[in-house]
Amino acid sequence: MFPSGNIDYEFIYSKLEYRFSNLQLLEQALTHRSRGPDNYERMEFLGDSILDFVVAESLYYQFPKLTEGKLSRMRAAIVRKNTLATVSRELELGQFLVLGEGELRSGGFDRDSILADALEALIGAIYIDGGLDPCKDFISKHFGKYLAQLEPHITYKDAKSRLQEYLQQRGIPVPNYIVVDIGGEPHKRIFEVECQIEGVERAFRATGTSRQNAEQAAAEHAIAVIMS
Repeated sequence: MFPSGNIDYEFIYSKLEYRFSNLQLLEQALTHRSRGPDNYERMEFLGDSILDFVVAESLYYQFPKLTEGKLSRMRAAIVRKNTLATVSRELELGQFLVLGEGELRSGGFDRDSILADALEALIGAIYIDGGLDPCKDFISKHFGKYLAQLEPHITYKDAKSRLQEYLQQRGIPVPNYIVVDIGGEPHKRIFEVECQIEGVERAFRATGTSRQNAEQAAAEHAIAVIMS
């Protein structure tokens, strides 16, 4: 944990537009597992579910005539690593993260996966500290613009589908996804997946709390590189 007083908490509160009653919850939400066992992983698990629920509820009322499948794809288009990392950067969370020396040296404070996880942990911390209403307010403020941009006539597809279509249009076989590592605690596994594309020398790696999530994240990484 970072010691109280070394961080400008008033600045953090101004960025979050939320003031914690329990400062320890904020500190834990900003502490990466590389720093020790008292980290944000459990809060991330909670915040991930809350974010899914709040976005799902918003979509349910915003698009009353859409099917479950379409709503699910819309939610996935918003609740994904790139969007979470973007929101995290807008909040300048990177400068407040507490990381182990290895993560600090490797630039973990600006890594999409860490920024996205920290944002979910922060949502979990807000829920524990203040309940669901402050979470809804926080998510509405910082994800509202993404919800407003959604169009019901657009076919939203997940990263693996978009990558596969892009490759097939160019006569390239579908990617190969390989699990290269499984770590984490027994109750919360971390999967590392590598996305291999024929004709592309580099492979694209990403992690997730399930194999499916890791594959989607790896595909998202590949899309960001080869389609840019």
